[in-house]
This record gives sequence, structure tokens and C-alpha cells, in this order.
Amino acid sequence: MSGQAAGRLSALRRGLTLAPQFRRRLGGTVLLGVIGTIGKVVVPVAVQQGIDGGLEAPGGPDLGRVVLIVAVTLAILVITTLSGYAMNVRLYIASESALADIRTRTFRHIHDLSMLHQQSERRGSMVSRVTTDIDQISQFLQYSGVNLLLSAGQLVVTTIVMIVYSWQLTIVVYLAFAPMILATRWFQRRLSALYGGVRVAVGAMLAAIAESVVGASVIRAYGIRDRTARRLDATIEANRRAEYRAQRMAVLGSQFGELSAAVATAAAVVVGVVLGIGGHGITVGMLTAFLFLVVLFIQPVQTMTEVITQAQNAIAGWRRVLEIQDIEPDVADPGGDGVPLPDGPLDVDFRDVSFAYPGGPDVLSRVELRIPARRRVAVVGETGSGKTTLAKLLTRLMDPTRGEVLVGGRPLTDVRFDSLRQRVVMVPQDGFLFDATVADNARFGRPELTDEQVGAAFTDLGLADWLAGLPDGLATQVGERGEALSVGERQLVALARAYLADPDLLVLDEATSAVDPATEVRLQRTLDAVTRGRTTVAIAHRLSTAEGADEVIVVDAGRIVQRGPHATLLREPGSVYAKLYASWLEQTRADGVAASGG
Repeated sequence: MSGQAAGRLSALRRGLTLAPQFRRRLGGTVLLGVIGTIGKVVVPVAVQQGIDGGLEAPGGPDLGRVVLIVAVTLAILVITTLSGYAMNVRLYIASESALADIRTRTFRHIHDLSMLHQQSERRGSMVSRVTTDIDQISQFLQYSGVNLLLSAGQLVVTTIVMIVYSWQLTIVVYLAFAPMILATRWFQRRLSALYGGVRVAVGAMLAAIAESVVGASVIRAYGIRDRTARRLDATIEANRRAEYRAQRMAVLGSQFGELSAAVATAAAVVVGVVLGIGGHGITVGMLTAFLFLVVLFIQPVQTMTEVITQAQNAIAGWRRVLEIQDIEPDVADPGGDGVPLPDGPLDVDFRDVSFAYPGGPDVLSRVELRIPARRRVAVVGETGSGKTTLAKLLTRLMDPTRGEVLVGGRPLTDVRFDSLRQRVVMVPQDGFLFDATVADNARFGRPELTDEQVGAAFTDLGLADWLAGLPDGLATQVGERGEALSVGERQLVALARAYLADPDLLVLDEATSAVDPATEVRLQRTLDAVTRGRTTVAIAHRLSTAEGADEVIVVDAGRIVQRGPHATLLREPGSVYAKLYASWLEQTRADGVAASGG
């Protein structure tokens, strides 16, 4: 067996291990199919018996025998039809159950991958593995996989009956199909490569479509619709070409089968007539029955040709799904082997922590940082200094390349995700919202909360007036990605969501950078109350956040260069923090002048 063939079989075997529901029902499904297959040869035999033993009986036509043959044949056909129906129902239920489970596991596995890996993979490509790739597998399992087995069984049964009637005509039929059988391996190799290209092209097309939809506002703002359309057209055209090449090869194989079938039928008629005239024991009924058998022989051969086409597509899909399944999450949940975070307030400890993206320099370098419990800390620094990376390591969206991060005295790699996500909450800069109401987004971490409790939280945050100004209050639909709200409004809902989650460690990644100054002042007063008594790490873009913090951590080029209260750091002339603060004050004054009209 060639390496490619072994690879295809390995992909199928591994794929089936992911579908236990399908494997458990496979035996009974095949048995029902075998019953249906055996029933198919009843008609040719009945035709032969009806002609030779009924219409051509020695004493004249025996209508009673013909009626009996027809009655028995009908009874058998009813049984085989019911078997076929039961087979298809079982097959559909088993395959859909199995594939639903595979979709779920693949989707969850993608979510288990680190943010680092997800950022390196095109979103559309990952989505296609859960959707279109598994759809191809579904079509194969439901319409082709078992049919391949049944077709092989039908070939065997039909061949046996054909030999019983005439071994000479059986050889003629096989010789007619010999060229196609010999060419099957070549077709299989070509189709495997071509359909692998189709799956890749589909993923690229979905990625381009998703990106153009999500980035529609930017595309319009920069007037690049034509360029985006050309890029999208290019991926669609690449997919069309890939599909065309694969379908052209599939049609070539199908037509080769049609030609072989025509040659086999014609040859059987000619040779059968010659044998009958030559006195070789071929009766009219036997020749007629044999021609029916040739049709039964042709059907599975042609079906197997189509199945090979679909199998290559399905195997390409299996491989892409298995590629995702084979990626070991580099940020793994210790699960049952892990420990929960300790009860009570949580402290933070970075011990000799460094982090670098694959192939790149250190973004953080040998960070030593201890944050006592209940301390409110602001982390400041230039863009690209490593502030956000610090937040992602603290919430274990990524793991350090060296050193360890401890929360509550326990290494994060040992902490179960259910405990970590319940006790440590991060508010990201983009304030992502789901396509639901304001209330549903706010209670996302605690779905058991009532509208009254959610409304009270907005009041506590000083956002009751803003909430009352929305079209439907808490019931206002925010739209996909929250785009029915402004950027600042989305962040308000995200902050309310974090407040309702009631964490012991709150991480704010520039959470107020998108709101206007007036809203920021209001939020800052409320956040002072919200963060009091719990450990808070705020990645600060606006240094007004630093002014209200217990301590300021200054990060520069991946290292901690200063720490201390805001007032103390300002007394260090020429320091990194002093320069940052002076720059921020200058920008704030400029913004104020622009807002007042000069």
C-alpha cells in the first residue's frame, strides 16, 4: 500500500474513532443493507423463471406459475424495501448524532487553544473546519460510506448469480470494465489532491468574506470597496477554479464508467446471442435475466466511482478537522488534577516572568512583581511596552515562556479554569458584546440574575441616566458585536458585566480608553467604589486612572522600571513616568482646546 493510501485509511480510521455513535450502529445498518441488496437479484431470477418456466414451459404458458413467481417476488421486494428504509433511518440518526458531537468537540477544542494560536489562524479557516468540512464528512457518511460497502456486496452477489447463468458472459462483462478498474487508483490519487485544494480554497474564501463583513465600516471609511471587492473576487475565483478542476476530474471518471457500462451491455447481448445460437445452454430467459444482472453490476460500479469522488472530499475534510484536534492547547485546563483558588482576597506574584511570541524577541523580560491583596494597581507605559501582555498572562489567556505567575499563592498553571474564570475577570479594551439585549450582555457571567438586579447594578455604577436614554432600556438590542451602540457605550456594558461577575481579582485592560472624558470622570468615581476591597490591576492608557491607584507600575521595553504612588513617581524628574504624565497632560489640554473650538 502506498504512503498516500495509508494516509487516507489512517485519516478515515481516526475520523471514525471520533464518531462512536456511528460505529455502534454500523453493524445493524450494514445487515439491513445486505438484506436489501440480496433482494435486488430477486427480479432477474424471477424474470428468468417467469420466461423459461412460465411463458416458455414445455406444455405451453403456465400462468399459475407466473402468478406465483410474481407474488413471491413482490413479497420479497416489500421486505427489502422496508429494510432499505430502516437502514437509511438508522444511518441518518447515527451520522447526525456523531457529527453533531464532532462539531461540538472541534468547536470546544478551538476555544481551548490559546489566544496566541487563535490570532495566528484565519478565523474563516477555523470556522470552515466546523462547518463546511464536517458537512462534507456528513454527506459521505450518510450517502456514500455505507453505500460503498453495500455496492461491494451487490457486486459480489451479482457476480455469483451471473456465473451461475453464464461464466462466459461474466468474463465478457469484467473485461469491459477492466480498463476503468485499472484506472481507479490514478483517479483516486488525483481526486485526493484536487479536493484537498478545494477545502483550502473554501477556508480562504470564508475568511475573506468574514473579514470584509466585519470590517465594512473601515472599508467604507477608507474608500477601498473596489480593492476589497477585487480581493474577495480573487478568493471566490480561486475556489471556483479549485472546484472546477476537481469536478472535471470527477466527471471524467464518471464518463469513463458510462462508456464501460455501454460496452459491457452491448458485448453481453452480442456474445449471449452467439452462445444461444451455438447451443451453449443460454435460453431467452437466462439472457434476459443476465442483462438485468448487468444493470445491477453497473450500478455499484458507477456508484463506487462517485463514492471515490465524495470519499476524497470527505477525507480532505477529515484531515483538516484532525489537524485542529491534533493541536495540543498550550494553555491547558488542569481539570480534575488542578486546584481552586483559595477563598478570600487574592494577591498576585510574577516570578522571573518572560514572554516572547514565536520567533520574536522578549515582550516581557524577567519581570518580578508582587501585588498585595486588595491593592489597586495601575500599569502604565508606552504603546508596545508589554502592558497588555502582562494582563493576558495574569488572566492566563497566555502562559509565560519563562517563569511563573501566581495568584493567591498558587501557580496559575495548577488552577482549574472554572475557579480561575469565576474569581478573576478581565475587561478587554474592545468591550466585545454578543447579539442580545443590554441586560443579557451585562449578566453574561451570571445568567441567573433578574432584570431588577441588573438594573440595580447600573444604578450603582452611576449609569441609570444613560440606561434610561436607550430606546428600550435593559431590553435594548445591541446588535452583532454590539454595533448598535457606540464604542464608549459598549465599554459601559462591558464594565457593568464585570461588576456583576463580582470577581476577587479585576483586570482592566485600558477599559476606559474608549469613553469620553465626561463619562470617564463619572465611571472613575464609580470604579473607585467598585474596586475598593478587591485586588485590581488596571492597564492604563489615560493616566487619570493612575492618579487614583494605590500604586503605579511603569513598564518600559518589557521591563518594570518604576513603581510607587503617583505623587512619588512624579517627583522623579526625567523619569519614564514623569515624561508619560507630561505628555498626557499636554494631550489633554490640546483635546480641551479643540473641544472648546479654539
